[in-house]
Amino acid sequence: MDKTNLKNAVRAAYDAIADKMGEDIIMLDISDVSIISEYFIIASANNSNQLKAITEHVEEKLHGFGVRLRHSEGVQTARWILLDFGYIIVHLFCKEEREFYRLERLWGDAKMIMPDEIL
Repeated sequence: MDKTNLKNAVRAAYDAIADKMGEDIIMLDISDVSIISEYFIIASANNSNQLKAITEHVEEKLHGFGVRLRHSEGVQTARWILLDFGYIIVHLFCKEEREFYRLERLWGDAKMIMPDEIL
């Protein structure tokens, strides 16, 4: 996937999360600190129903960009949902789990991307 299409897909994932009222959305460019992916998107939701709605919306939006879900985890328990799209990995948390795991801190060497940087 070329850089422009990748950035458009990252922005679409961000927008999909925001559309469903996801909170504290953070985008990290992890390309310089890891080989597992290019971007992490981390967000919180108020409950498991909202997490599932965000999950479905992100999948739908990225499918429109030709980006297929490779793997997912946590959808049944809906406390921490991981969506692996290859170049983009989305982490969706209930607030308590996000506070406990603090992925942003674990990936502190990654570059934080602001929404206006990905247009």
